Amino acid sequence: MDVGVTGGRMADYLREHHDKVLDRWTELVVAGIRGRTSAQEVKGELGDLYSLIVRVLAEADDHAVGELRASLYELSRTRARGGYTPSETALSVFTLKDAVYELVADTADLVPEYLTFSRMIDDLGLRTFEAYSEAREQIIADQATAMMELSTPVVRLWDGIIAVPLVGTLDSARTQLVMEKLLDTLVATGADHAVIDITGVPTVDTEVAQHLLKTVSAARLLGADCIISGIRPQVAQTIVSLGIEFGDIATKASLADALGLALRQAGLKVVPVVTGPVVTGPVVMGGA
Repeated sequence: MDVGVTGGRMADYLREHHDKVLDRWTELVVAGIRGRTSAQEVKGELGDLYSLIVRVLAEADDHAVGELRASLYELSRTRARGGYTPSETALSVFTLKDAVYELVADTADLVPEYLTFSRMIDDLGLRTFEAYSEAREQIIADQATAMMELSTPVVRLWDGIIAVPLVGTLDSARTQLVMEKLLDTLVATGADHAVIDITGVPTVDTEVAQHLLKTVSAARLLGADCIISGIRPQVAQTIVSLGIEFGDIATKASLADALGLALRQAGLKVVPVVTGPVVTGPVVMGGA
């Protein structure tokens, strides 16, 4: 960030008019963000930036440029996480030019210094926008990961029986997450039966089938038997037309059917409990 030989004079000018420029800069920024942050908070943020900009212009020390960039990066991250738009974020830098120009407009001998200062602010504004974009991309990635984790729960259906109800598209990244959560739960609970329910998966193609087979194979390595449920008529037709083979993997039309099969595989059965003439409800009993 080369400010040239005229930076020192502009730095002196900004120091001399510190309060006036900072107050006007704060007014412009507050107006641009439409009151989303109080004037006092904005002035505190801009005051730190102002001091760093003066230090850079004056070439006072070797650390000023790095500190200014770090401060702008943190401001951009804060704005991005606060839901501000790119324009509102960029205004936090670019409006400083307006605040200074209002003072130097009638001072012809400061034109060269102002031009140097203006180019510097343009460069800082671009860096601010880049930092904002980077922060937004990270936020979106974090939100996508969180949503994927929330849409991939592993639930305990019965002692020794767990289920993974899948909703939405099943791609490579999500398959890896499903596999990790399923295997971790199998180890943590000691379950030996797992139901993978695909009722909420809109389409099952060759790629989705391969992902399911990989997950089942990984679970089997831990000694767990897997059942795939949610095979709707349309899904069954698609699987047949694509020539997809699930081999010896058990499949069921509904989660209830899959649970019943898992209970039978575990040597359990569901029978009604009768008290007198009234049927009070089912109970799971051991035995064939």
